[in-house]
Amino acid sequence: MEEIGGVEFRGSLADLYLANLRLRTASRILLHLGSFYADTFSDLGRRAKRLSWEAHLNPGRPAALRVTCHKSRLFHSAAVSERVLESIGARLGQAPPTKKIDGEEKAHPPQLILVRLVENRCIISLDSSGTLLHKRGYRLAAAKAPLRETLAAGILMASGWELQSPLIDPFCGAGTIPIEAALMARKTPPGFHRHFAFMDWPNFDAEIWEKLKGLSQEAQAKSFPPIMGSDRDAGAIRAAGENAERAGVANSVVFSCRPLSALEPPPGPGWVVTNPPHGVRLKSPRDLRSLYIRLGRVLRAKCLGWDAAILCSSDSLLDLTGIQFDRRFPMWSGGLRVILGKGKIG
Repeated sequence: MEEIGGVEFRGSLADLYLANLRLRTASRILLHLGSFYADTFSDLGRRAKRLSWEAHLNPGRPAALRVTCHKSRLFHSAAVSERVLESIGARLGQAPPTKKIDGEEKAHPPQLILVRLVENRCIISLDSSGTLLHKRGYRLAAAKAPLRETLAAGILMASGWELQSPLIDPFCGAGTIPIEAALMARKTPPGFHRHFAFMDWPNFDAEIWEKLKGLSQEAQAKSFPPIMGSDRDAGAIRAAGENAERAGVANSVVFSCRPLSALEPPPGPGWVVTNPPHGVRLKSPRDLRSLYIRLGRVLRAKCLGWDAAILCSSDSLLDLTGIQFDRRFPMWSGGLRVILGKGKIG
């Protein structure tokens, strides 16, 4: 069921494991622990205590509470947090220590507990993911203006690429789009090499988890299409190669240091999926306009008949390419509204 900010689904713990393992565009997977009516603190404490905290939280494991209150008699978030912690302590015999998720704890964050009070209805959820899901674990080396892995995967899905045709990114930076493309083409789950919060829960079933990983490994594709990334920044290309090694797709992607004018696509037709500079790395708006005009000319000269998906900061810049985009998808990147133009190069 779709709702604001996410999609709700029902399933087993194995389904929760699979969602973390395989979803390519989600930020985190929340477990709905319980909901109840509470318009007094005594109601809140008594009903929160009934929830099965012992299945998901060890007394000694640090926890972080994130509380929001909207149109409820219980409107003081700090007081709500204190009462929920008391209920957890009463259920476990010891309240978990609380910590903020910042600094060095980002790599191994405490258990996040989300409490929402809306019109006196309290909804309590646990974060099963831990570190946000866009952090696959491979991108330790970054270039300028890095693209989140989840956004790169979303761009590839929206592009219509069918995982079999050649794909190129002439502004690959640290390689996020080509690497995500290779993971998709190989059917490698994005969460295969990382740790999740649910692994620290008392009810974690390691046998089921290893079985799911094994089945995913058996299902991986043995052949994949040509996937190429290029950039004029030699440092970015070095970073892309290192990231591809960590992602396990170094043999599936070819990176090269070259300017846009030296683009050499494989035999097509195929897909151009790219995130050109939006202005941060260019000296003036005139340089930016010239870049998009040149991009259109190069693609028409070398990739005629290919499909294109270009992430851009404005419709006017997309129009400068001269490509007829039949679809334009609004997206968000780093808090900025951007547009993905999708069309045929002709």
